[in-house]
Amino acid sequence: MLRILDAKSGETVPAVSARRALTRVQVHASGYDLTALRVLLTTDLLLRALELGGTPVLPLLTADHHQAELHAAATTLGIRPFEDGRDLAAGLGEAQVVHVTAAGGTAPGTGTGVTVAVAPADGPDAGVLGTLDDPAALRLALLDAPRGTAVHLGAGALDAAGRRLGGLRRSVAHWARSPSRPVPEKVRGRLRDAWEDDLDVPAVLGVLRWMEDQPEIPDGARFETCAYADRLLALDLTRELGRAA
Repeated sequence: MLRILDAKSGETVPAVSARRALTRVQVHASGYDLTALRVLLTTDLLLRALELGGTPVLPLLTADHHQAELHAAATTLGIRPFEDGRDLAAGLGEAQVVHVTAAGGTAPGTGTGVTVAVAPADGPDAGVLGTLDDPAALRLALLDAPRGTAVHLGAGALDAAGRRLGGLRRSVAHWARSPSRPVPEKVRGRLRDAWEDDLDVPAVLGVLRWMEDQPEIPDGARFETCAYADRLLALDLTRELGRAA
């Protein structure tokens, strides 16, 4: 079961109390910058992790400003579409809800349920998203740090993330040329342990790196492992299939 650090209590608790019950996941964004994008990305991870655990979700976005820009950015970054929180939240009740907001910010309506706080991110203007050949590089750069740690994207950070992502995709394409094999249970367990521990994406990526150094894991299983992990990461890891030399 996914456990998350609740910003209200300061304790790690189950993200939801009833695994199979419809869960309202409400993201609160106060602007349009890298921090807001990181909040959206964290929400997307939460949605994917809950669904992988069998919990149905309803994602809602509440924003005082830049609603259209945030929705567009979500689409570009491969984030699940959000409904308008102001239109729907009032009629849904409070049976099961998770709020996601920037750390230190004020989010209306977070009196019930778990609150997930996301540390700030800075660097280039959020408008850089529209200039990227591969927006997944920004997704990786923002996710490749613990959620509670501030992120600074300095010069060259997006290029470095793009190179790292390209290398992993080429490896996945190479592994796909071998006969498919099931995801090894020990690898599947390590992946789930990582993302169910407070959405620890750096640990998920660490499992993938660890897997590459395990000679007993066949290439077909490496491919299936990356495809499985990408259900959470959404980095389009299979994009280079058929292009590898």
